[in-house]
Amino acid sequence: MPPQVNCALPPGFELDQYRIHSQLSLGGFSIVYLAHDRDETPVAIKEYLPNALALREDGQITPNIPEEFLPAFRYGMKCFFEEGRALAGLNHPNVVRVLNFFRANETVYMVMRYERGRTLQEYITRRRGEIRESFIRYVFTRLLNGLREVHAHKLLHLDLKPSNIYLRNNGSPVLLDFGAARTTLMADTPMLKPMYTPGFAAPEHYRNRDLLGPWSDIYSVGASMYACLSGGPPQAADQRLDSDSVILASQRWIGQYSPQLLETIDWCMDLNHLKRPQSVFALQKALATWERDQVEPVTPVESTEDNWLDRVRARLSALVGK
Repeated sequence: MPPQVNCALPPGFELDQYRIHSQLSLGGFSIVYLAHDRDETPVAIKEYLPNALALREDGQITPNIPEEFLPAFRYGMKCFFEEGRALAGLNHPNVVRVLNFFRANETVYMVMRYERGRTLQEYITRRRGEIRESFIRYVFTRLLNGLREVHAHKLLHLDLKPSNIYLRNNGSPVLLDFGAARTTLMADTPMLKPMYTPGFAAPEHYRNRDLLGPWSDIYSVGASMYACLSGGPPQAADQRLDSDSVILASQRWIGQYSPQLLETIDWCMDLNHLKRPQSVFALQKALATWERDQVEPVTPVESTEDNWLDRVRARLSALVGK
């Protein structure tokens, strides 16, 4: 099926116990809406609708699914539903909270707590080349607390990148938009194009998905930290395997950030999965190691909303394990 764009459900549409307000995002796998429940509490609703398998035109509610794609669509729907069920069992401040999941309109919906803030990608774009080490250590140490909880439940994220890291208005990060169902569907459905994000996906996504594990998410963490410094994603891992042109962080930003932070980023981004940190806890310990003689004093970044960074250095070690 050629590439196509699915139409979103219209504003005001009643979906189970929720009312659609507007579309928040549209991707190749799903549509995300801002909606309100019966108490007028805002929620985010993610609709399973891979545009390679189904098409919903303007004015339609249920998608059109060619008969030859029905098995793949239903298998992906099952994966999406099971992922929602698993995530609903997680309750961690740094992982998106799944409140409900249900079937309707011949597809599946995942209801999540609506967070106010902006993505790390938006932050990177606005402050290109001017992100402090204190900010990186603070955000990623807390984010890794959430990722460690995910891994403890035998789950993987598999689409970790700056646009899936949300910074609440109070500065705390939350992990969004898991890609495990997408990866599972892609692996078992050859007709689908890859749904991972070049630059942030680990080498295992491309050539040996049997090797996917916690270290794959850790590669994505390293690539996301690299993007904080460079302002954009590093070279895609499949290209790196053929001809690696990524300049090591420890070489590219020498003298601008502590050697320990730069070496940690390089460690995470090793092409050999066995040479990366094998657990989130190992990476957290590295990020919590603050080389006081080599890191700039912690001061708030320009906007007032970032004042939560003031005392980050003193708190970093306490964050690990919380």
